[in-house]
Amino acid sequence: MRRFRVALGQINPTVGDFDRNVRMIVDGIERARALGCSLVAFPELAITGYPPEDLLFKPAFIEANLRALDAVTRASRGLSVVVGFVDKNDDIFNAAAVLHDGTRAGIYHKQYLPNYGVFDENRYFQAGTEAPVFVAGDTTFAVNVCEDIWYPAGPTTVQALAGAELIVNINGSPYHAGKARFREQLVSTRAVDDLVCVAYVNMVGGQDELVFDGASMIVNEHGECIARGRMFEEDLVVADLDLEAVFRARLHDSRRRKEKLRVRETATRISLPALAAPDAPALPPREVATLSPVEEVFGALVLGTRDYVRKNGFKRVVIGLSGGIDSSLVAAVAVEALGRDNVAGVGMPSGYSSTGTRRDAQRLAKHLGIEFLTIPITPLLNAYKRSLAKAFKGMKEDVTEENIQARIRGNLLMALSNKFGWLVLTTGNKSEYSVGYTTLYGDMAGGFAVIKDVPKMLVYDVARHVNARAGRAIIPETVFTRAPSAELRPNQTDQDTLPPYAELDRILEGYVEEDRGVNDLIARGFPADTVRRVVSMVDTNEYKRRQAPIGVKITPRAFGRDWRPPIVNRFRER
Repeated sequence: MRRFRVALGQINPTVGDFDRNVRMIVDGIERARALGCSLVAFPELAITGYPPEDLLFKPAFIEANLRALDAVTRASRGLSVVVGFVDKNDDIFNAAAVLHDGTRAGIYHKQYLPNYGVFDENRYFQAGTEAPVFVAGDTTFAVNVCEDIWYPAGPTTVQALAGAELIVNINGSPYHAGKARFREQLVSTRAVDDLVCVAYVNMVGGQDELVFDGASMIVNEHGECIARGRMFEEDLVVADLDLEAVFRARLHDSRRRKEKLRVRETATRISLPALAAPDAPALPPREVATLSPVEEVFGALVLGTRDYVRKNGFKRVVIGLSGGIDSSLVAAVAVEALGRDNVAGVGMPSGYSSTGTRRDAQRLAKHLGIEFLTIPITPLLNAYKRSLAKAFKGMKEDVTEENIQARIRGNLLMALSNKFGWLVLTTGNKSEYSVGYTTLYGDMAGGFAVIKDVPKMLVYDVARHVNARAGRAIIPETVFTRAPSAELRPNQTDQDTLPPYAELDRILEGYVEEDRGVNDLIARGFPADTVRRVVSMVDTNEYKRRQAPIGVKITPRAFGRDWRPPIVNRFRER
């Protein structure tokens, strides 16, 4: 057996924090060296953090990134290191540096620059054209970056046909529900098609609305995952590869002999000085539990909230607790992310608040162990009504007075934020944001919208998970069974204005995430009047969503980076 020990440094970098990012990378190098690894890889743009966006227009940022790479290079003695950075010559490139025994041995430039969904890499980078392979002793490996491995007959195929037995693919691949399983299927397919081992390292952590879930993997030439990284946690994934098995498998593939002739001129070979093979004992079996879909979503919400709060320098957060399911889930996520001492809840009852919701808000706070403040809004609401009485003379109360209540609550939360330096976490869900069932400068006021991309029915599922993992009713059972209500007028429920959430969510999934048209949705069995009403609400409320705080991306198409219709827009489907 020709054993080759590889490590994947699944780290959580911060955009622009070069000193901290370098420390994490160097620590990973030292741990890999101590474990007898011949190669350790770190994620895409690990030096800078990902995505750096318009910081890439700043020459000082590029130069700081290059100095940081020099520091990592000096730490690479005794093994090979692959790390993502921004390369610069006549343009800039999303690049992977191959460091070997303290020297910079080669550079790979990402060839396929994604420009869809949350990605905008054509705005910043030039695409690479070369696909080198590296020969170190009796091992031949190659490196490419993220999107490059998604293309059949792309750089991975070229490099494998040029002799690479191992492909190291470095990634900044953001999470959405179910994506980790899809990635593993793709990497497995590429390994089998190209008869190559694949070491796929992904970033972990939160960056604005994006969450990187990790889930790095090492796959052999049969497409079998032999080591897997944890989701939503930093990790060092280590495995021994039998590269002799790759050679044996290729001896039986006559197809490959024909195909490899065409890559002789496109893949250069770079020789690296041979290093003594580390003498390390065999690795123990590595078991990483897979997460259920609901566990994934909860993990993403916790990590995204923790990193947004911490990386922006906040210590405490504040949440308006209404006694409803949305604010209950946001509070539970915040406590898991930040600890109970760093979360404050505020009850802001009015004359329309029921005894049940007031009691449930208090019970939730007690169960979570968080500070709870009560600030009634009725005196403030009455003051508003008196101030507006002359202007509104002769007019009936309507949604205006309802929205005033929401804005009073938003104002109180922002006052607490200003006074104590707390970050306000808003509590609206994707179903509400989709159709504009939100109040600008009211319940939308805040710094981070934790469940902004979580549809209402999924909110219930994740909230059930909160109780199940705790083994007790953190969120009171009455919160699940009570009809959702904004409690802004007597006997109000959400379904006075909206279709039942189970139906609404299915229509929104079709229209927002799948781009299905009105007629298509009607053909799927949804009532025509309901479809047209929901689509109209989505289309006419873009102006609200543009002013909303960002929140954790959970679905394949989240509002914000993924969804960009013009606000001024007369097109309507009939």
